[in-house]
Amino acid sequence: MRLSEIDFGAALPVEGYGPDFFRIKGEAHPAPLLIVPGEVRDWGGYDDPAPLLALAGQVDVLLIGTGGAIAHIPTDLRNILEAAGLGVEIMDSPAACRTYNVLLSEARRVALAVLPVG
Repeated sequence: MRLSEIDFGAALPVEGYGPDFFRIKGEAHPAPLLIVPGEVRDWGGYDDPAPLLALAGQVDVLLIGTGGAIAHIPTDLRNILEAAGLGVEIMDSPAACRTYNVLLSEARRVALAVLPVG
């Protein structure tokens, strides 16, 4: 699925996704992953909060894609992210990708942590 034809300059929008990958800059990256300003990183999922906590003060919002369907993230994870001052928005991974791209197009400070869709 192709998501966008907008020129994002140096930003890293999600160009598409499949059951177990997300395409960024023409390259498929296995999920789960974390996209931060200027960089795509591996992410260990809900049991790996450290890379998310490191974003405190660097982004205005952290979008978390919960896979193919919207689901609650673990309460402990949400609590530690919010205690660190991170604005967290939870949605299914396809919606998180679309929202991330929109916020990027508005030059917002945003990061995306996504679980596989399929």
